[in-house]
Amino acid sequence: MPTPTTRRCLLALAGLTVFVAGCSSHAPDSGNPSSPAVSAPAQKRVLQPTPDAAFDYQLGGSYPPPQTARALSRDRTAKPVPGLYNICYVNAFQTQPGDAVAWWKTKHPELLLRTEEGELVVDEDWDEPLLDISTPNKRTALLSIVGPWIDDCATADFDAVEPDNLDSYQRSDGLLTEGDAIAFAQLLAQRSHKQGLAIAQKNTTDLLDDHARIGFDFAVVEECAHYDECSDFATAYKGKVFDIEYKDQDFRDACRSWGRQLSITLRDRDVRPAGQSGYIYQHC
Repeated sequence: MPTPTTRRCLLALAGLTVFVAGCSSHAPDSGNPSSPAVSAPAQKRVLQPTPDAAFDYQLGGSYPPPQTARALSRDRTAKPVPGLYNICYVNAFQTQPGDAVAWWKTKHPELLLRTEEGELVVDEDWDEPLLDISTPNKRTALLSIVGPWIDDCATADFDAVEPDNLDSYQRSDGLLTEGDAIAFAQLLAQRSHKQGLAIAQKNTTDLLDDHARIGFDFAVVEECAHYDECSDFATAYKGKVFDIEYKDQDFRDACRSWGRQLSITLRDRDVRPAGQSGYIYQHC
């Protein structure tokens, strides 16, 4: 694995100010006078997004972002855009659909959540099997896979990571719990911060009260206006919320109520690349 790029302490963007968490250091061990004075390496600095940065959600494929965009989210296999606040999308609690399912079945079948009968537990909306985060050993094994993906985000010079499907326990037929989700999210947050990446809470108001102890820095939320959740996220994250709405009326409502405090974006539900039929993008 290549050494991750040293993170920047300040990032000056046109129209976008980024706040930086301070570095931490440790004093040498003074318990043994004969011990050499060895300083631990400084913690990498984590860049935080501004609350109202115009945002583009590009999970359906990369394309040149709108000129007004100051932040965007792209899949971990894509490249960040220099000069913007770049968020790296990682499907951390479920598999990707298609070929990725076969990869998991072949390489790590023991880490896919299964019923007592041995059937895969699947998110039917997206045809994505759930990952089994039910025990410490399985969470550690999963981190050995997902962790390097996060490392790659840092190496590629992303600024933050967006681990998706935090709420997979709600689709697990009772096989996973909130505690399982919290425990694995804590591991992801620790890995992200170690690499100098901020980490976003993705949806899931049920875990908002736990966001600080998990280690989340900001939120990426789908349809907080539609589900009447914008206030909850705005309060928890002091406005550091990127909201994506998929319906015109929800977008207008969000802009009217929250456009001065949160970053509100309208996208087509398939998040198609610009130029494709059905592509929609607006920001208020």
